[in-house]
Amino acid sequence: MPHLHIEYTDNLTGLNERELMRELNAVVCAHPTVADEADVKARIARLSDFYIGNQPDNRGFVHVQLQLMAGRTEQAKKEMSDGLAAVLRRLVPQPAGIMVQLSVDVADMDKATYFKGRL
Repeated sequence: MPHLHIEYTDNLTGLNERELMRELNAVVCAHPTVADEADVKARIARLSDFYIGNQPDNRGFVHVQLQLMAGRTEQAKKEMSDGLAAVLRRLVPQPAGIMVQLSVDVADMDKATYFKGRL
């Protein structure tokens, strides 16, 4: 924990997955409530099967979900959400003729049921 889940539509040609993950991770790692940068894990999924609204042609999206252990303040979660959104605005391409939606969701994980171990 924290976990970053990134999904994007494959019509967003030119999106640099490694750079996006690196920059999103940097936002989370830099936050003062994150004690160990090695805890921040990102993964990215390019979606070839998607449908947006009733007229899906020429539409795409990038969605980031950040899962954090419960207990952080709303202010801390808002700071991270704002930072992640800023990275999306800076790095997500807008191919000609494509309306791109960006979204970020910060969700709490349940301390009672979450397991984390290291080998």
